[in-house]
Amino acid sequence: MSPEGTWDLTIATPVGRIAAVAEFRRLDGALTGTAHGAGEEVPLEQVVLDGDRLTWKQAVTRPMRLNLAFDVRIDGDILSGTSRAGRLPSSKVTGERRVLPDSSR
Repeated sequence: MSPEGTWDLTIATPVGRIAAVAEFRRLDGALTGTAHGAGEEVPLEQVVLDGDRLTWKQAVTRPMRLNLAFDVRIDGDILSGTSRAGRLPSSKVTGERRVLPDSSR
């Protein structure tokens, strides 16, 4: 199970749904990535894949300054799980991997 690629995420927060994009790649054997959303791009930290479970942390400043911790499960090109910001309640996260067009045609 590999998370590498670009994922379109939806985070269902108490103040509404937030759309974001997460990109995962391997660099020197380690998973790394970036997230885009709300007009900012932030690095993903502590990206860990354990079986089908993927966890990472990121800091955002929009819509407010938060440190987020994600814990999701990958099933093919679909992921689902939660995002948590400190002591706030968990938010449901869903996502779908972008499929590259077939260039062999």
